[in-house]
This record gives sequence, C-alpha cells and structure tokens, in this order.
Amino acid sequence: MREADAPQPLNVLFLCTHNSARSILAEALLNHLGQGRFKAFSAGSSPRENQQPNPLALETLASAGISTTGLHSKSWDVFASADAPTMDLVITVCDNAAGEVCPYWPGQPATAHWGYADPSAGDAADDEKRRAFIQTLHLIRRRLEILVNLPADRLSKLTIEKTARELANV
Repeated sequence: MREADAPQPLNVLFLCTHNSARSILAEALLNHLGQGRFKAFSAGSSPRENQQPNPLALETLASAGISTTGLHSKSWDVFASADAPTMDLVITVCDNAAGEVCPYWPGQPATAHWGYADPSAGDAADDEKRRAFIQTLHLIRRRLEILVNLPADRLSKLTIEKTARELANV
C-alpha cells in the first residue's frame, strides 16, 4: 500500500477545565497507544493564565514510559479556529467541562463524556496525589485500550459517537 493510500488517523480532542491533569494524561496516553490510528490533542475550557501541565501528571506519564514531549496547556479556542485540525471525536474528561457550552467544532465531531475524579484536587500530600494520578492513568488506559483495538467499522463517522459513549460505562 502506498503511503498516500494509508488511512488518516482519527483526531481525538480531550477536554477538561484547566487542561493540566486528566486531559493531558489522556492526550499523551492515546498518542502512545494509538499507533498512528489516532492523533490525540487536549485543551481546557478555561485554563488559568500561564497554566502548565501538572508536574505530577508529567511525572506519572514519564514513570509509565509515555512521552511528555510537546504537552502544554491551552484553551479549547485553539481547536475552534478555521486552521485547526478537524476533530473526529471530542471527549470531556471532567464534569465541569461536560456541562459547559462547547464552541462550534468544524466538521461536527462525535462527542462523549468520560468522567474522572480530579487527581490534583484537594490538599493531600504529594504521595497521595501521586497514587491518585496513577489510578487516573490506569482508568483512562482501560478505556483507551478498548478504543484503539476496535475494528475499523466501530470507528466510522456513523458509529464512533455511540462507541465512545458506550465506553463511558467501562
């Protein structure tokens, strides 16, 4: 098969409020697991000024052997512009972002909500937060491993939303 004939990867955008923990974990993990079938991105509905990925998120990813290269916090407005990559699937990973009015997404992508508790919330000791980040990464991995191993017909434009929403129950 010529390279030009290779199927385009599915673009998946993970959304959270600040784009510092859960959405960053999901972006890096899907890019790691996706093997070229998926291209993951992440953004936040309202990242704080000068927001950066949570250091414990980056530490957790690195400890799991997952690249953190290029990860940075950004607003979802970046992906609503005309020159942004067209998303096939948009997944909210926190309850705050799930309830917000999302911008118009070019191409009208499928949507789903996969809620995860915020591993950075509260004032727990760093060791307890590390365990929360590891647990969150494992929960995200469970759904993403199923997603990346689905047959192509379950990832078609017509069925991807139903498939992604079913995975919310896994």
